[in-house]
Amino acid sequence: MISTTSPSTDVSQLHLNTTLDSCALKYDEFVIPTTVPYCNWTWDDVLCWPPTPAGKAIRQPCPSGHGIDTSKFAERRCSAEGRWEGRPGTTPTPLGWTNYTPCYSPEVIQLFRKLYSGTGGNDEADIKIDIAERTRTLEIVGFSLSLIALIISLVIFCRFSLRNNRTRIHKNLFVAMVIQVIIRLTLYIDQAIIRSGSKGYGNESSRHGIDNTPYLCEASYILLEYARTCMFMWMFIEGLYLHNVVTVTVFQGRFPHTLYAMVGWGGPVALTAIWAVTTAQYVGQQKCWWGYNLTPYYWILEGPRLAVVLLNFIFLLNIIRVLIVKLRQSHTSDVEQVRKAVRAAVVLVPLLGITNLLNMTEAPLDRTALEFALWSYVTHFLTSFQGFFIALLYCFLNGEVRIALMKSLSVYLSIRGHHDWPVRRPSMFSAAYGTAPETEGPNAVDLKRNNNTRTNSKNWITFCFRVQKDPSQPAPEPAPPESVIFDISD
Repeated sequence: MISTTSPSTDVSQLHLNTTLDSCALKYDEFVIPTTVPYCNWTWDDVLCWPPTPAGKAIRQPCPSGHGIDTSKFAERRCSAEGRWEGRPGTTPTPLGWTNYTPCYSPEVIQLFRKLYSGTGGNDEADIKIDIAERTRTLEIVGFSLSLIALIISLVIFCRFSLRNNRTRIHKNLFVAMVIQVIIRLTLYIDQAIIRSGSKGYGNESSRHGIDNTPYLCEASYILLEYARTCMFMWMFIEGLYLHNVVTVTVFQGRFPHTLYAMVGWGGPVALTAIWAVTTAQYVGQQKCWWGYNLTPYYWILEGPRLAVVLLNFIFLLNIIRVLIVKLRQSHTSDVEQVRKAVRAAVVLVPLLGITNLLNMTEAPLDRTALEFALWSYVTHFLTSFQGFFIALLYCFLNGEVRIALMKSLSVYLSIRGHHDWPVRRPSMFSAAYGTAPETEGPNAVDLKRNNNTRTNSKNWITFCFRVQKDPSQPAPEPAPPESVIFDISD
């Protein structure tokens, strides 16, 4: 076997000849011996292969790329007749075939086998790849809308002093989702720019970007997985708190804000650290940990996330059960019971992250293109638009939030002489449960001005997320279960 380079060769030197012209120039003066058959030099769109004697195999270190281990070797074989051998089971071509299979990790090889195992062969595999590219566009649109909606919701929650316990959990969940969406959009847009540029200039590995920047790429994905784990933990806290308020009458004591913060933000630190160290040792020299979600170690993160979704699903079922019991006690008709139960489920499913179960299932690459398309579009639509739906249901359509907005608008217009502006209670459902402003009563305008003054003189983040400790304000009476979740029936 012939090796064109030693394993210790600088990887950057291996890719100086990354075009057909440079490959031809490199071997322009090479004279093929006439004594024995030779395979001429060739360019396979990735590597430049030198002239090789018949009956010999030649190998080169694997090129840098997604899911590729650069410490391994790609291989070509020159037949006894002096022709490059083709892919096994196919008709040989003058250019031959390069075996890059050893370059990939076992997980990526298994992924390719599923992709090309369908009855449609290569044509159907190409259709599935095109579907995956189209769903990426759908994801970018969905995450962009979610980011805008979540940021606006956070501004509304903080600007109008909506700082009760449930809203405080909402804000932490929204922050975790914003961090995740920003990182994901940054990676997606960077990859799109690199791919569009590589069509007219070299390949993706020859262009600079996050995926091609050591340490920055790995750090980006570590932070992404941390934010995603935080999102799931705060969804669990949402489900736990709502379940306890609705079903456990004794859960009306002091709000465990510190405990929730430790679970929501501290727990994912430990999980992500364990996963990152383990993955770094497993993937070795693979570029940017590509395909890390295919490794068994990814379950260090995905296992707790799946447990959170399953627990929230149990919480949802029990909440719906309590709802039906309350409706039966009020002698509501069967049709009305079903309508309210379905509406409650629709409102709570995105908040509790139940839709993420689809994204945790294995992609049906070995099924037909139609089945793969259905799974891809539905899964990525629900995942990317999740933040938008949560912001819509729990902020924009929330009855108390809309009342706070109307009050603010009323004060603004009153200052400018429009004293006849009415403040009406919105007729839309209040998205699962109400969110009351911190200050109410006839002196709301003066108190609002004082709050604005305090906001300007203190750290904004502390003001937005602080726990209310005003002894002059009496603690609100615990709301009955039906007022917490069943206000959606309006």
